[in-house]
Amino acid sequence: MSVAFRRESDDEHLEPVFELPIPPGPNLVTERGLALIRAQVEACEDKVQALLAAGAEEAEVKKARREQRYWSTRAATAELMPAPGGEAVAFGCSVQFRLNGKARWITIVGDDEADPAAGLIAWSAPLARAMMEAEEGELADFGGKAEAIEVLAVRPARLDAQGAYAGG
Repeated sequence: MSVAFRRESDDEHLEPVFELPIPPGPNLVTERGLALIRAQVEACEDKVQALLAAGAEEAEVKKARREQRYWSTRAATAELMPAPGGEAVAFGCSVQFRLNGKARWITIVGDDEADPAAGLIAWSAPLARAMMEAEEGELADFGGKAEAIEVLAVRPARLDAQGAYAGG
């Protein structure tokens, strides 16, 4: 029989499982971001231990360990950034800006802390990069348009009583 028609096992036909992708560049974090990463590491460690104790299926344990490796790597590579001064747009600032006639607030944070729907934009996102180092009243190019963004206000990000960022 030809080797082409021989099947060793079902395992060789499974899709490969890759590690969770790590965002490129440095892993800049706020104090809140670092705390969230550390909490994820603990949660993953607890999950792996619980799955092992419960005798879970190997695939489920592998998935949990893959997630644990991701968060452990993020914790090991985290670079805690100093609090910004608030004179110019920087990592850890809340920024009010006008784009396409609409004014809104965002806070510039690390990749793992980003949540655009909540106004938390990763420092590596095009919008944040376009405004970096701009001061109040300055205009910035964005999306191929000259002076598309007007920076209205800049201040260091503040946390509310629940540990969430307070908007403007």
